[in-house]
Amino acid sequence: MKISPEIESKQSTGIVSSSHLASPRGLTASEFEFGLIVSWNAFSRWVVRCMAAAGYRELTITDVLLLHHINHRARNKKLADICFVLNYEDVHVVAYALKKLVAVGLARTEKIGKEVFYSPTPAGEDAVNKYREVREQCLIANLDVQMTQDLGETARMLRTMSGLYDQAARAASSL
Repeated sequence: MKISPEIESKQSTGIVSSSHLASPRGLTASEFEFGLIVSWNAFSRWVVRCMAAAGYRELTITDVLLLHHINHRARNKKLADICFVLNYEDVHVVAYALKKLVAVGLARTEKIGKEVFYSPTPAGEDAVNKYREVREQCLIANLDVQMTQDLGETARMLRTMSGLYDQAARAASSL
């Protein structure tokens, strides 16, 4: 597909990973998506290495995110709620990761009625505290004041975009 000169000239100001998707109206979306790709991969690498520095080398990005979530607000959480809050579509991936956390002693289960609830063990709480120490030392200490202020706005924009992508995914599923 030939790219129009108008798009080609704009591409010099932005970085996209899929120039074949860039259109005059969609150029900034393509640039945003490339930013998401490289950010997600960098974030995933960081989370796994931060947890490894905290002493838990065997955990994947999903494992670590779930460990943090079950620690959040010290409330037991159901599988369905975990998937909903973290926007995981594949329940099996989450269930497998939770079983892994239980097997390594970082999480526990409690059956209440028909529901299974997950919560951290003392070792899971300790792992999260060690992660926090490494995070403070390696990441938070390097954020400047302006960047910290901008992160809140960026987080709001990412949540908005998440909703737009979810809506677009539903629309695409009906085509």
